[in-house]
Amino acid sequence: MNTSKNLNSATLLLADGKVFKGLSPGTPRTATGEICFNTGMTGYQEIFTDPSYLGQIVISTHVHIGNYGVKDSDVESGSMKISGLVCKDFSEVYSRKPADGNIVDYFENQKIPVIYGIDTRELVRHIRDKGAMNAIISSEIEDVNKLKELLNQAPSMEGLELSSKVSTPTAYTIGSENSDLKVALLDLGVKKSIATCLADRGCLVKVFPAKTSFTEMQDFSPNGYMISNGPGDPACMDYAVETVKEILSSGLPLFGICLGHQIFAKAMGISTYKMFNGHRGINHPIKNLETGLCEVTSQNHGFAINEKDVQDNQDVITTHVHLNDQTIAGIRLKSGNAFSVQYHPEASPGPHDSRYLFDSFINQMKEHSLQISI
Repeated sequence: MNTSKNLNSATLLLADGKVFKGLSPGTPRTATGEICFNTGMTGYQEIFTDPSYLGQIVISTHVHIGNYGVKDSDVESGSMKISGLVCKDFSEVYSRKPADGNIVDYFENQKIPVIYGIDTRELVRHIRDKGAMNAIISSEIEDVNKLKELLNQAPSMEGLELSSKVSTPTAYTIGSENSDLKVALLDLGVKKSIATCLADRGCLVKVFPAKTSFTEMQDFSPNGYMISNGPGDPACMDYAVETVKEILSSGLPLFGICLGHQIFAKAMGISTYKMFNGHRGINHPIKNLETGLCEVTSQNHGFAINEKDVQDNQDVITTHVHLNDQTIAGIRLKSGNAFSVQYHPEASPGPHDSRYLFDSFINQMKEHSLQISI
C-alpha cells in the first residue's frame, strides 16, 4: 500500500497463542476484542459502523478494502463500532468519484487500529476450525508476552452486556409526523437503515434508549413495536426481556431483528447460546418454511436461539431456517402478532430479498388497528 501515513510493523495475537505479523498505517495503537470474519465483498463502511460489531475485531475475507473510499451517507451509526480491522490489502487510493475521502484517513481520524498484509485465508481457516476467540492487535507493542498479558484482561463476549453502550441516550423520531402508523423502536444497537426502511413505508418511528420502560414507549401510542439488532450476549439482558414480555401482553404487533429476535425468544422462554462461529456476511441462504421460498440474506450474529426449546414451545413456530447449518432463523407466535428473524432484512450491505418482512409488519399493524376500530 502506498500511503502518506507512517507505516508500522504490527502484530495480531489470538487467545490460543497463534501470531500473525503485518503492517499498520498511522498512529501506533493497540486494541482487543473478539475476532470474527465477514465474507461480504462490498459494504465495508456499513460493517464498520454497525453497532452489532461493538467489541469485535473484524477480518474481511475480501482482499481489497478501501478501493471505493468512504462516504458520509454510507454509515449505519454515528461512528465506527469495530475494535479493529484485519485485512489483506488496505488501499488509500480509491476509484469512486462521489467518495468523501480515503479509508486510511477514516481509520486514523476515528482512532481504530488496522493490521494488513497478512494471510487472511490462513487466519480465517484457523478461526473456522478453532472457533470464536479473543484477540489483540498492536502496532505499538512488539513483545508477545506483554500482548498476552493485555489480552488476558479482555472480557469474554459471552456474558457481556453491550447494548446500553451503543443505544441512543435520548429518544428521537424519524418519518412524517402526519403518519397514520407509529412504531416504537427499542434501540439495542440499531442500524440506521432499519428505521429508514420503516420511515420509507410511511411510518413515524420513535427510537427509544435500550432501557426505556414499556410504559414510556406506550405513551407514544404506537401501532407496533420494533426490537432492534445490537451487540453482546442476550442471556444477560433481562431488562430488555421484561420489556418485551410487557409488549407481548399488550397484543400489539412486534417485529424483532437479530438481537431483537433473540430477546423475543427469551421472552417466550427460549434460551440462547454462543455459536462456535457466528454468521457474518451478505450471502447467507435462508428458507422461508411458510412459503417454501429461499432468500439470500445479510447476517451478523454470534449467538442463536435453542432449537429444542423452540420445538418444545407450544406458542411458537419456526418460520425460517439457515440452510448452511439448519439453525433457526425466524419464529412467530402461533396466535398473535409477534415475529422475528435472526438476519437483517434491511441489508445495507446485502441483497434486498427479505425486505418484504417490513411490509408484513406494516400489514400487521394496519390489520390490528382496523380490528380495534371495529
